[in-house]
Amino acid sequence: MNPTRLLHLGAVSSLTALIFLCLAWELWLVPLRPGGSWLVLKVVFLLFPLFGILRGKVYTFQWSSMFILIYFTEGIVRGWSDMGLSQVLAWAEIGLSCLFYVCVIYFARNEKRRLAGLPMP
Repeated sequence: MNPTRLLHLGAVSSLTALIFLCLAWELWLVPLRPGGSWLVLKVVFLLFPLFGILRGKVYTFQWSSMFILIYFTEGIVRGWSDMGLSQVLAWAEIGLSCLFYVCVIYFARNEKRRLAGLPMP
């Protein structure tokens, strides 16, 4: 499989998994308040880069690499301060945001090289 295609698939799957993780976390699994919390609205912001990532837009890959650091930071804070299942979900958020970050960085690099006509590393 083409490495760029694999990076695209990794970015799409990690972003989609992060969306479902955040929904489940804040609505059903361990919300901050019983019955769900307003923190579920953080998922809305994950929808902004979704369509550009699905379409393989290089610009979206570039800006979303910085955008995802917000979710990485939240995962670090909640992984350090929460206990039990919430802490496990925070570490899953960290893992998914790191996977997304690596995939979008290398995808954007490969696409920029391809568009410039440079050889792939």
